[in-house]
Amino acid sequence: MASIKDKLLAIGTALAYPQVRLKPAITKEHFSGKWVLVTGASHGIGRALTEKLIDADANVFLIARSEAELQCLCDRAKQRGNRADYCAIDLRNREKLELLCQKLKETLPQLDYFFCNAGKSIHRKITDALDRLHDYDRTIDLNYRALVALSLALLPALKASKGSIIYSSSVSTLYPMAPGWSAYHASKSAANTWCETANSEFAPLGIRVQIAYLPLVHTAMSDVNERYQQLPAYYPADAANILLRLAIRKGKRYQPWWAKLSAPIAYLFAPIVHLFYKRMV
Repeated sequence: MASIKDKLLAIGTALAYPQVRLKPAITKEHFSGKWVLVTGASHGIGRALTEKLIDADANVFLIARSEAELQCLCDRAKQRGNRADYCAIDLRNREKLELLCQKLKETLPQLDYFFCNAGKSIHRKITDALDRLHDYDRTIDLNYRALVALSLALLPALKASKGSIIYSSSVSTLYPMAPGWSAYHASKSAANTWCETANSEFAPLGIRVQIAYLPLVHTAMSDVNERYQQLPAYYPADAANILLRLAIRKGKRYQPWWAKLSAPIAYLFAPIVHLFYKRMV
């Protein structure tokens, strides 16, 4: 029999990470025949999202580093009669990114949804990164600069179809910044700020910019941190449903219910939070 502790943990997990249901029929109603671009499409959340879009008969343009996986996904989409294309690229490579942006301008006259999902997470204290400036370069290039470069390239296509940009951010950026995450939080916060600004500026063009402040999701990237492997979290399919539901409902943002309650309180007591952080270092 499960102990009281296990039962309480299960209840707490269910409350913090409630099931995210999205009927396939609803997904198909909104995405069938639409053109959707997904970054980070070969693994984790991006792959789960891509598979759901293919099942909904969306036309897809997929971006990630793993060519074999992208080819497989495109073949699956074409077998269903959907149109599909891909580009295997490391979005941190600025020269290749520029070429991709040019290709997208020429090959995508219209785009309904741009899911910017590719991301890099890194946990390292600043004092341990004195000779690792590249940690910051790589993180900002993927989490922020690639979002901006692709969005600018796709702007005419998004304008033509009055499309949406959906950015996968982190709920942790809604709280006072924790030690060890300077590169990650700086890049994600920069992207959040850009998205907030773009949503205002793009509104007259009919383009919506949405941010998903996702909580912990068990992926190969997050589970590198052994502590995270044991924590309650969503799985890629759940996160994919969150992103799809955000796009369908056209809200400005997604954040967990508990973040809506606790984030403002955390900033109200920020001095106490920072004292706690100092003890962690």
